[in-house]
Amino acid sequence: MRIADVRTHVLVDPGYDPGSTSSAQDDIVVEVVAEDGTVGIGETDVNPWIAQACIEAPGTHTMGLGLRQMLLGQDATDVEALWERLYTGSAMNGRRGALVHALGAVDMALHDLRGKLAGKACHVLLGGAVRDRVMPYASLQPEVDDIDRYHETMVAWAVRARELGFRAAKLECSFSGPYAHMHLKAPWQRITEIIRSVRRAVGDQMRLMVDVQYAFADADTAIGVLRSWEPYDLFFVETPLAADDLDGYARVAAEQPIPVAAGEWLATRFEFRDLMERGRVAVVQPDVGRVGGLTEALRVARDAEAAGRLVVPHAWKTGISVAAAVQLAAVSRACVMVEFLPGALCASPLRRELVAEEPALRDGFLAVGEAPGLGVALDADAMARFEAAAARLLPLPSR
Repeated sequence: MRIADVRTHVLVDPGYDPGSTSSAQDDIVVEVVAEDGTVGIGETDVNPWIAQACIEAPGTHTMGLGLRQMLLGQDATDVEALWERLYTGSAMNGRRGALVHALGAVDMALHDLRGKLAGKACHVLLGGAVRDRVMPYASLQPEVDDIDRYHETMVAWAVRARELGFRAAKLECSFSGPYAHMHLKAPWQRITEIIRSVRRAVGDQMRLMVDVQYAFADADTAIGVLRSWEPYDLFFVETPLAADDLDGYARVAAEQPIPVAAGEWLATRFEFRDLMERGRVAVVQPDVGRVGGLTEALRVARDAEAAGRLVVPHAWKTGISVAAAVQLAAVSRACVMVEFLPGALCASPLRRELVAEEPALRDGFLAVGEAPGLGVALDADAMARFEAAAARLLPLPSR
C-alpha cells in the first residue's frame, strides 16, 4: 500500500499562556494517508510551526529533503526502512533537534497507519506484548503563582490522583532554573516541605517522583539536597542538572541514593547512549515523538534493557502520545511506567479534548488493548477548533 499524502495540522489552545512553559498548549498532528484512504496519526512535542516546515519544506538535493517529499509514493508498511530513508535524506537539515522531533510525528503516524492497514495493534507488529497492562503515573503541575497555594494545591492534587486510582505520581517542583515560574530565596527548603507533605498525605503505598526541571546549578548542590530527600522514598528525581552536564549527572547518580532520570529533550538512540554510558542515569525518559518516533524509542528501550536501566517515557502532550507510550511499554520489559496528564488535573483543553477516547484507568493501570494501530482517534470538532486558534496567530505579532 503506497503513501498518497502527508498532512500537517498546527493546533493551539485558544487560552494559551505565553508566559507558561507548557508544551501541552500547542501541538502538531501529522496524518499519513494511504492510497486507499486509510489515515495514520502522530504528534510530537516541539514548536509546531518549525516541525511543519521540516515536514513540508521542499529540498533540492538528496540529503536536504523535506520529510513529506521522501514519503510520497513509498510503501506505507515498510516503516523501519522509511525511518532510515527520512533520517539520511534529511541529514543536512539537522540530525538532531527539531528535524528528528518532526520525524518522530511522521514515524508515529506510520506505525498507526501500518497497524490500521493490517487490522492489528502496533505492539503486535513490534514483536508482541510482554504485558497486557501498563502503569501510568499522574504528572502534577499546578498553575499557581503563590508558593503557599502551590504547596496546598500539589498536596490536594496528589490525594485526588490517588482517589482517581493512580498508584504513582510525579511532583513538578520548578522554583529555580529554566522552568521556574516562581523564584524563591530558599527553593530547596520549600520543595522539601512539599515532598514531605505529599508523602504524609498519600501514604507509603503510592510511588512518588520529583521533577526539578534542570534546576540545580551544579552537582555538589544537587548531591547535598538529594541526600536529604532519602527519607521520602522517591522512585526517581528527574532532570536535576542541565541536559548537557553528563559528567555532573554521573556524579549525582553515584554520590546520592535516589535514582536519577533524564532524557525528555533528547533525539535518537545515540544521545541516549551518551546519557546512559557517560551520564550513568538509572532511568531514561524518551519522548516518543521527540526521540524520533516509535521506531527509535524502541531502539532506546532495547539499549536500556541491555544496560540494565529502566525506561519511563515522557508524554507531556495529548492522548496520541500517551497511546504511543503505552504501545512502547507493551513491548519493552524495561519500560515500567508511562507519564500521564490526568484530564481532571490538567489545565490544557488541548490535552483533554483532542483525542475522542483514551484508555481508561482501571485498578491503577491502562489496558494495552488490541485496537488497530495506536488505538486512539481524533475528535474532529476539537481539532478544527484548535487549528482555527492556531491560524489566528499568523502572521505572528511583532514585538
